[in-house]
Amino acid sequence: MASTISSTAPATSTSTGSSAASTVISSTGIGSGLDINGIVTSLTTAAGLAQNNQLADRKTTLTAQVSAYGTFSAALDTLQATLTTLTDPKTLAGRTVTLGDDKIATASATSGAIAAQYSLQVQNLATAATLASQPLASGATVVGTGTLNIAVGGSAASITIDSTDNTLAGIAAAINSSPNNPGVSASILTTSAGARLVLTGSVTGSANAITVTQSGGDGGLASLAYDPSNGVTNLTQTQAATDANFSVNGFAATSASNQVSSVISGVTLNLLSASAAGTPTTLTVGNDTAGAQTSIGTFVTALNGLITSIQSLTSYDPSTQTAGPLLGNATLQSFQNQLEKILDQVTSGNAATGTSLASLGLSANPQGTYDTNSTTLGNALTGNLASVTGFFSGPNGIATQLNTLVNQYAQPGGLLDSINQGLKSSLTDVANQQTALNARLATYAATLTQEYNAMDTAVALLKQTQTYLTAEFNPSSGSTSSSSTNSSLGSGNLSTGG
Repeated sequence: MASTISSTAPATSTSTGSSAASTVISSTGIGSGLDINGIVTSLTTAAGLAQNNQLADRKTTLTAQVSAYGTFSAALDTLQATLTTLTDPKTLAGRTVTLGDDKIATASATSGAIAAQYSLQVQNLATAATLASQPLASGATVVGTGTLNIAVGGSAASITIDSTDNTLAGIAAAINSSPNNPGVSASILTTSAGARLVLTGSVTGSANAITVTQSGGDGGLASLAYDPSNGVTNLTQTQAATDANFSVNGFAATSASNQVSSVISGVTLNLLSASAAGTPTTLTVGNDTAGAQTSIGTFVTALNGLITSIQSLTSYDPSTQTAGPLLGNATLQSFQNQLEKILDQVTSGNAATGTSLASLGLSANPQGTYDTNSTTLGNALTGNLASVTGFFSGPNGIATQLNTLVNQYAQPGGLLDSINQGLKSSLTDVANQQTALNARLATYAATLTQEYNAMDTAVALLKQTQTYLTAEFNPSSGSTSSSSTNSSLGSGNLSTGG
């Protein structure tokens, strides 16, 4: 029984040459009475115990590290998502726009808009042209064939009408489906007077009047012609194409569109209706301090989440003697040192200028995270929003520096990516070692089984010989005295009967 894990099993087992021996070989343990399977299992388990435990511990450690780095990476991603707003001064230093009468207009502003108050009055909105034909019996009434030439502003299209679409409804469908439609939609309006073809321009402004001329065919399309400059008005203009007319601070302005972005710098107006009785309304552009405060508050929450995550991963509880999976980890220690260096920056200034985290009401607490004083933060934003914006989003701003730091670790191909690849490679190596160990233990178990089976066969043969000799030297004992004969053989005494 001197085999080890590295030994190899014999190629074949010894043959006894007897049917009894064959029976013993196929019935493990019958000859010796031993639990061969149990013995082999115990010896194999004992032989591989140290290495199995070592590999299991190694796998547990590596798996815990993969999970821990995943937690750290998720916290970095959450923080970086909040930095997008803080690193862009245009999104952090937003503007609000309010109107005294939001039925007249709505408005939005970029960070480039100047906080100020304006007076807005709308005389009329910009409109698109609308033309209508004379009433016919129905949409199925035939109008005629030929070519309709429709122009809107500087765009024009020629639409051929033949016998397949020469009805009022067919002409509307041909106009709508034209691949080079110049910006006109056609519909059928049916009233008590009959069915009319209605042409509506899709673009507002006085430069986008609609003209319709016809040529060829049977001449029936002439009823749809509208070219007032040449005295042709067979269609009725129900609405003219006009520019919007309005005034800001009493100064007149016009626009081909009801969406106006060229009058107040950084402000886009959406004109909705004319002012009632010519009464102007106020338009106020202000600083979006509420939006900035929300963005900074979201950042602090994510920052605290990251700090708490690092503390948990690198912690040690002396009462339970439990260590975090990344206790003493150089990667997290380096990141934490760089993070604290950025957050500890304080430049000269006060709460009005917002030149430090403390001046913004963001202070470190004993737990290592940050508390937010919303009143102090609100005052700093109201007092000098531009300074606060520069503190976060300038070239050397806190958010800019943090974003650079996080990128070093979290970006594809960055430090965490390399570490994770290394951990996955180590887990693969452990799996390969486990497979190899299992194979060696299987060979070891097979060798032990063959050796014990050989021993069992030898014991069975010895018992057969003992039975034979007992019967030869003591015939009268028969098979019933086999136990006493075995005892005699066992003691080394044989009776000769003389």
